[in-house]
Amino acid sequence: MPRLIDPGSEGAIELDQLVAALADTRIDVRDDDAFASLGPLLARIGRNRSFLADMAIGELKTRCSGQVTSNGYGPQVFLLQPPDGRFVLRANFWPARTDAVVRASGEAAFFYDLPHDHNFSFLTVGYLGPGYWSDYYEIDPAARCGIPGEHAGLRFAERSKLDPGKLMLYRMRRDIHVQLPPDAFSVSLNILGYDPAQPWVDQHRFDIARGTIDAALTIAPSEALVTLAAQFGGGNGTDLAQHFAAAHPCERMRVTAHAALASAAPDRAAAEPIWAAATADPSRRVRDHARARLAAIAAACTGMEAIGDRDREALC
Repeated sequence: MPRLIDPGSEGAIELDQLVAALADTRIDVRDDDAFASLGPLLARIGRNRSFLADMAIGELKTRCSGQVTSNGYGPQVFLLQPPDGRFVLRANFWPARTDAVVRASGEAAFFYDLPHDHNFSFLTVGYLGPGYWSDYYEIDPAARCGIPGEHAGLRFAERSKLDPGKLMLYRMRRDIHVQLPPDAFSVSLNILGYDPAQPWVDQHRFDIARGTIDAALTIAPSEALVTLAAQFGGGNGTDLAQHFAAAHPCERMRVTAHAALASAAPDRAAAEPIWAAATADPSRRVRDHARARLAAIAAACTGMEAIGDRDREALC
């Protein structure tokens, strides 16, 4: 489960003091111990009982101009400071099941009941209200490839809530949680650590009942672009997709590039050698994806046995 951190007892600070302290620190956010050392700073801004309301009032007076220009999250998130390339500061709103916004929008809009990990580490502290509930699980990220349907090795830790002042470190790809609505409207504060490699680190949804990885939740913008290049870029687009399929350092991009080339193929028979080549990839993840696609092609072709030879050849 997320790592509990002693919040300390020092007095409240202002937001600009927190921002300045983070600007001066030289820690590596991938180092859990180093990142956890920033936790007491978050706890101190959490003891400032007026700053968030003052910011919200200021945003409302300017028609939320600061949030419109800098906040890439949804309305559940209030951005406290624009990202600086190392940290993101935000407040998260957690309505209760009985609140009007949940009754109108449903719980899925607030990511409740969604078992997931994170492709970044972050610190969180309970700021307002009783705090959201979570079922916490832990996994060994090195023991899985990230393939949908793969056994995840989930280990249940506990169900608990983010009480006011409770300070925790969610560890990247290790801590899984299923967030549940709080008993009453609540707010948490976060410091998110940013790593330049983050867009290429997978985030997953899990199937708790089966104990498996259900789906990947991350996609980099270039993954959509390589699909576009393969479909409409002519020879240059095909060459680029082939290069990515063979040599891109990210496994997920190699899978995406193979899929882009296969989708641009004129028929299943032309797609088959693309996936066959992927079975020689050094990554088990890429190989398993390729084998699954080849099995799907074979099953589709087998299912055409009752159709005339000419039509079957066109489909396969």
